[in-house]
Amino acid sequence: MAQTSISTNNLTYRYGNLTAVDHISFDVSEGEVLGFLGPNGAGKTTAVRILTGQLQPSEGSVTVLGKDLRTHAKQVQQFMGVSFETTNLYEQMSAVENLELFARLFSVKNFKALPLLEKVGLSGREKERVANYSKGMKQRLMLARALVNNPRILFLDEPTDGLDPVSSQTIHTIIRESAKAGTTVFLTTHDMVEADKLSDRVAFINKGKITALDKPAILKRQYGKRILKAEIEKVDGTTEIRSIPLDQAETAEQARQLFMNEKLLTAHTEEASLEDIFFKVTGRGLLG
Repeated sequence: MAQTSISTNNLTYRYGNLTAVDHISFDVSEGEVLGFLGPNGAGKTTAVRILTGQLQPSEGSVTVLGKDLRTHAKQVQQFMGVSFETTNLYEQMSAVENLELFARLFSVKNFKALPLLEKVGLSGREKERVANYSKGMKQRLMLARALVNNPRILFLDEPTDGLDPVSSQTIHTIIRESAKAGTTVFLTTHDMVEADKLSDRVAFINKGKITALDKPAILKRQYGKRILKAEIEKVDGTTEIRSIPLDQAETAEQARQLFMNEKLLTAHTEEASLEDIFFKVTGRGLLG
């Protein structure tokens, strides 16, 4: 049975009269990818800052790797890797120099930058100044830097925001490999497709509260309705979309009639997306 890497109990944080994180409780297991999803201003960033020891909670507690984060922040931070959306690299230095600097800060012995840069697809450009890198290259270097200390917990904030498909796929592969090796990945993202693809579980946060937390497939069954959606061609040459709800008593007969009597162009089943579910449990869009 996997060990618990992160455990929160009634975690709360207030900015004056504003409660940014409102009594949330959840656990994240070793080797698990938890997607932490919500619109701007929902409390995601504040929660991550608490979990990484940058803020002290107003109420509640956080245990990371079995240690109370309030009293053992420095001790557990050495086992964390963090990559935030805003790049904060030393742009006048090369990629190698950036990684070697962080290796020294983490007291990593016998550190070799090249294998890590190759892993994120930056081999051949490792001695070039980071100022000349594209956004995708900088994002991949940020991820490499987060991996310098072989972290047991990896915090990733919008790791593929605005990136091309190749850069995004490279980062996705590294996330999967890290989790498979036992690293806990705490992923905040607005990309619902990415969250669905990578996360073992997802947590929806809105106005500081967690409104739903479970495996994506379970949430889809709980909050969504599966349908059979078919595109048919009518006698006048125009097309029409027909939808048949699944899992109902009349579903089989309706589908049989559709396939027997209509000229089908396409047909597929469709389920609720994570974005659909988020809107249902919060009443807000992702950017609202």
